[in-house]
Amino acid sequence: MVALSDLWLPVLLSTVFVFIASSVLHMCLPIHVSDYAKLPAEDDLMQAMRDKGITRGSFVFPFPPSMKEMGSPEMLEKYGKGPVGFMTILPNGPPNMGKSLSLWFLYTAIVSFFVGYLGSFTLAGGATFSEVFRFTATVSILPYCVSNIVDSVWKGQSWSVMFKFIFDGFIYSMVTAAAFGWLWPGA
Repeated sequence: MVALSDLWLPVLLSTVFVFIASSVLHMCLPIHVSDYAKLPAEDDLMQAMRDKGITRGSFVFPFPPSMKEMGSPEMLEKYGKGPVGFMTILPNGPPNMGKSLSLWFLYTAIVSFFVGYLGSFTLAGGATFSEVFRFTATVSILPYCVSNIVDSVWKGQSWSVMFKFIFDGFIYSMVTAAAFGWLWPGA
């Protein structure tokens, strides 16, 4: 068993290294360029949403008033005519990248903290690089990879986009595991 306080350096550095890796994956490599497409007649659709007073929130369309009515002839007709989808409306104004990057950094710090927490009572001091790497990679795969599957299962995100995010998550998991393996406290 290792004291969690002895893992502050791998927690911090794995957070920083994952943040850097994600920056490279999203800003330098063209992996995610095709993840989203422009809506046809975007200006007309945006004006129609403004005219209807649509503000920040998450929406599903068509929207069934209840689970029972989801199978009603009227709803089935709406589903058949389409479009069917999920939509997230953000606050007006340019995207706040500073806030998003700060929240992403916080998320990676939380992941690294819990990887360290689980490792602290699972792995001994002086565990080999490969032991630490295997355990911390496995633990970090859950929040970085497996969590992305939910958007394809429930929100209709294309499976090809989901697999790209799983690839990203695999890289983040390997970076996390390498940092913990490298900096794991000795016996």
